[in-house]
Amino acid sequence: MSTIHHHSEKEEKLPLVDTQGRVIGMALRSEVHNGTDKPLHPVVHLQVVKNGGVWLQKRPLHKLVQPGKWDTAVGGHISYGESVELSLQRESEEEIGINPIGAISIGKYIWESDLERELVYVFVLKHDGEIQPNPEELDGGKVWQINEIEENLGKGVFTPNFEHEFRQFKYEITKAIR
Repeated sequence: MSTIHHHSEKEEKLPLVDTQGRVIGMALRSEVHNGTDKPLHPVVHLQVVKNGGVWLQKRPLHKLVQPGKWDTAVGGHISYGESVELSLQRESEEEIGINPIGAISIGKYIWESDLERELVYVFVLKHDGEIQPNPEELDGGKVWQINEIEENLGKGVFTPNFEHEFRQFKYEITKAIR
């Protein structure tokens, strides 16, 4: 099932999964984002609840996907051979400088864009401590109140993926705020 290509050793190896999340192969990062085959690969998202709202990151303008848009606090690929939980911890520390201890799994869904197809594992965490956005990974962030998010849906402010996820998991996210 896995494909073998000549490539640089530095390029990230990602697992390919079935719709249940079982690993069925391996591909390079460039192969899962080329918009042709769009093999299903797993990612983690962390919705961070803080100060009565949801902390969102601003995607840097240099990013290939959805530059300059507001997005889920933490999002990243699960590496080949890595567990969902380990990936969540690594990405949370890399992107916003927090340990996601106490994060609750609220579900998973398949997201398909022009470039790729992802199996997204979604977690929510109530976090009152400091958030330290990594300037190499994101363009800062801020807390959005639920009504502010709702008022801006469909206006090109957020990534389409965040909008889908917010609509699907609004109940779980709002519950974590209380």
